[in-house]
Amino acid sequence: MGIVSDVFAGKKYAVLGLARSGLATVECLAASGAQVVAWDSRDEAREAVADKADLADPTEIDLKGFDGVVVSPGVPLNKHPIAMHAKLAGVPVIGDIELFALARPALPRHRVVGITGTNGKSTTTALVHHIIQTAGSPTRMGGNIGLPILGQDPLPVGGIYVLELSSYQIDLTQSLDCDVAVLLNITPDHLDRYNGFEGYVASKARLFEMQSADHVAVIATEDESSRSILSSVRDSREGGDGGDGGVVEVKSTDIDPAAQAGWPSLQGPHNAQNAAVAIAVARALGIDEATIEQALQTYASLPHRMQRVRELNGVLYVNDSKATNAASTAPALAAYPPIDGRKRLHWIVGGLAKTDNLDECAPWFGNVAQAYTIGEAGPMFVELLRPHMAVDDSEMLSAAVRRAARVAQPGDVVLLSPACASFDQFRDFEARGDAFAAAVAALE
Repeated sequence: MGIVSDVFAGKKYAVLGLARSGLATVECLAASGAQVVAWDSRDEAREAVADKADLADPTEIDLKGFDGVVVSPGVPLNKHPIAMHAKLAGVPVIGDIELFALARPALPRHRVVGITGTNGKSTTTALVHHIIQTAGSPTRMGGNIGLPILGQDPLPVGGIYVLELSSYQIDLTQSLDCDVAVLLNITPDHLDRYNGFEGYVASKARLFEMQSADHVAVIATEDESSRSILSSVRDSREGGDGGDGGVVEVKSTDIDPAAQAGWPSLQGPHNAQNAAVAIAVARALGIDEATIEQALQTYASLPHRMQRVRELNGVLYVNDSKATNAASTAPALAAYPPIDGRKRLHWIVGGLAKTDNLDECAPWFGNVAQAYTIGEAGPMFVELLRPHMAVDDSEMLSAAVRRAARVAQPGDVVLLSPACASFDQFRDFEARGDAFAAAVAALE
């Protein structure tokens, strides 16, 4: 059924964009007794909601009197006409997470964990969710991962919602007061949507600005922007010292490498940060140490995130298609150092580049036996990488897999970690990861 709340009864909303979250939004609002106007450029999407909403493009109707315009996080507010149209009508532009925040008082007593950051959000969200499940508490996972939160049944009393929040989703939210708010890291990303890097950082910081001062902030401090946010949150809360109602600072160095060795799906320095943050969140939720340890040992990695696809002839194939920028690829390269001086990493890299460099990856170039470049960025990456390693300009992902398989030796790792968006050759990073898995499955 999904979430229904009488807070929306008799109100009037426009919904722009009818992908998964948009459809769940229309369902929620209509079932709650709201009047809904909905639009999508696709005929089939409009037809899916024709019985629940009036069909009209919100950019072309008078929005005066509406309580909100609900847009998909994919709508670029800095360029799309809906932003100015709504502003002139005095109507807020919001997202489905804000509707969830508005519905919260009508839901059974619960807590919310909100997780943001440039890299590692999905893994940390899934890991926190897994720890809560291991503890036996009712929990749902949503936001930027899994099913739309409005489309999921509400939790019983004592439940915990774990939300992965992109900067876009935070931009569309005004009142989400997380019981535990989390920041993993900030590196340049999505800068086409913001007024420079500072605008992107400010978007992340708003997650804590929406928090009540007695709620917990968990912040990893391994980049300058995150340290700056930690400092400002501490100042605003008069220097909370951790624990309930405080500000908790974490670092990947908090993790004992010997302990991490026992968590098979959480290898590499980036997963040390993810685990350190998840442990701090679990403690803030009151989960005991034995349960946390059991959950870390039993966690299974998400698809497309350092996912072990196959071992063939002693060679491990790893799908890290979710690594869509250099900062998220760097820890994947770091996870496979040479053994006895022999480089064993075969790195498939490329796609639609977000920058003209791979600087964040450079410290780990020494781990790579050979690179295989693909996609639009391929020729540029050949020039960047050739001074540091052997490079094969494979162009196509399937060719890169075949060529890597021909030269990889037992003990080697063939890693798809593209450091690029996928849209030059694939629908999304999932389709790219699926294509990698299919190419690996075809090997003999």
